[in-house]
Amino acid sequence: MRYDLAFFLCCCKSFLGSDESSDYTNFYDLLDIERDATNDEIKKAYKRKSLQMHPDKLAQHGKVITEEDQSKFTRMKEAYEILSDQHKRDTYDVIGERGMKWIEEPFAMDPQELARNFSKSSIVDRSKIFAIFVGLVVATTILPIMVCLHVDGVLGDNAPWLATLTPLWLWNFFVLFYHSRVIMMGKIQRPDHVPLEEWVDPLPMQRRVFSLMRFFLLFFFELLVAMKLDNLVVCNWVVIFIPLYIWEATTLLKKWPLARLRIVTVDDLETAMGKPFVEFTTEEKELIGKRYSVVVSTTSTDFEIAQKLKERARKDMMKCIFRIIFITILIVQLDTSIELNWWIVFTPFWIMTFLICVTNYQVFAEVQLMAVEKDPTLFGLSSKEEGGNNSTNNNYGSVGDGAATPEATSTAAAASLQSELTEDEREELKAQVINGGSKLCSKCCSQGLLLILMFLVLAKLQGAGFSSLWIISPFLLASGIILCCLGCAIFGISEVPSEGIVDSGHFVGLVDGSAEATDGTVASPSPIIIDSNNASLSVVSTEPSLIDTEIGGGENSLLPSSQQIATPIIEPTPVQDQSLIESKGTMELRELD
Repeated sequence: MRYDLAFFLCCCKSFLGSDESSDYTNFYDLLDIERDATNDEIKKAYKRKSLQMHPDKLAQHGKVITEEDQSKFTRMKEAYEILSDQHKRDTYDVIGERGMKWIEEPFAMDPQELARNFSKSSIVDRSKIFAIFVGLVVATTILPIMVCLHVDGVLGDNAPWLATLTPLWLWNFFVLFYHSRVIMMGKIQRPDHVPLEEWVDPLPMQRRVFSLMRFFLLFFFELLVAMKLDNLVVCNWVVIFIPLYIWEATTLLKKWPLARLRIVTVDDLETAMGKPFVEFTTEEKELIGKRYSVVVSTTSTDFEIAQKLKERARKDMMKCIFRIIFITILIVQLDTSIELNWWIVFTPFWIMTFLICVTNYQVFAEVQLMAVEKDPTLFGLSSKEEGGNNSTNNNYGSVGDGAATPEATSTAAAASLQSELTEDEREELKAQVINGGSKLCSKCCSQGLLLILMFLVLAKLQGAGFSSLWIISPFLLASGIILCCLGCAIFGISEVPSEGIVDSGHFVGLVDGSAEATDGTVASPSPIIIDSNNASLSVVSTEPSLIDTEIGGGENSLLPSSQQIATPIIEPTPVQDQSLIESKGTMELRELD
């Protein structure tokens, strides 16, 4: 079994449920072949079935073609396409048809169906999912824990750093295995539906080798640091940091083209070239693609995506420059006799944190200003008050009764734009503002957490006596809380029974025990329906001979009016007083949504 299928099966088996149903036929049965059939046997079976099920063949025999015949042939053909491809066949054998559809179209699966399947899953499948989350938490926290224990001397005074950093070497091994797999998988084949002139390899070999080289630079730097701390190499720290300098330089080299990206529209190109875009030659398009990012218009989605890529590249370059400055100051602190205060050494981090918060606030302010210009009432502002204030201010300096100031013109334009907005557009504006606010809060909170971590590190460098584990204690606490919440969610979800559901807005209960009818017979348990809006309660008979009685009024009786006969079995009682109801038996109430 392929490792990717094994991991997918371990994670998602509980969400898929079973393909077996009364009308389900697996692909092997559709072709009348065994599961160990060869490719030749699959082809022969497909030809044989095509002669039997093809609509044209059926029409030649005088049979009227129905939608069922067409769907059967389509499904048989789909079975052949899956089983004739060895890769798809292996996938189908492991995760089934439902799992393949989930892989091909993840968002096509019904979330309610996935939740229903998970609620029916076994404790073993849920334990596998929880074990994966536990493994992820352990993999991310074991390295900082080992480093803190080494710094505190718990591992011994002579413990080598090469042994302490064992989790890091294991992680590097998995990353190297990933890069090797990416390089060895060869060139990505062009899909059949994509024309040759439009096909662009999303992962060229040059980019793969470049990523592998960057990985080796980091690995070499980590190895040199560990050997320097163990006194296995004798050199200055500036030599140790050379691979990291090169790695940062490659980062700048990678982000520079995106940071200086020029975005042009098709109209701009047509105006500059003096001919329609469809008449551009292949050489001209390639030259334009190297220098510019071509979009349809400034209001298109492509323009927004290109603009975000450009802004992100500039932010990454800014962070890279600050990291290089910090590394330089750190080398001066370690290799020279200049003893700087550690708070000064970390100055680039303080500046970078401040700039990140400020830039994110500016982005949020721009989104908020744009939303207010389009819809002033979005934040509770009164357009009448604005209009009144503007009209009052416009009287000053006006010449004649018909004079109009720029403020009045802008107010009228805003009111006109507001009147043109639909409800969906206003909801979209509100969603953009909320999204911008959430991004601002998340960025500020993450930077605040980073500052707390830096403060603890600096206090430890200045000679504080607390344990180094306190530095990573916020992460350990957050990991523990997340695991507890995930455990409650994974093991606490259970299937909700659908019996007794009548309508939303009602409570449904079952009376355990028996009720005596007017003729002395014993009635079976009857469902009770409580209308939360009308404060009424109805006991509905499940037998034709029994009687529907309504207490407290209301219109939620399930029987026709001709079958509703008054009976002294249950006296009219308010819903709040449940003593008489509970005397008949125990009641289980479930609120329906």
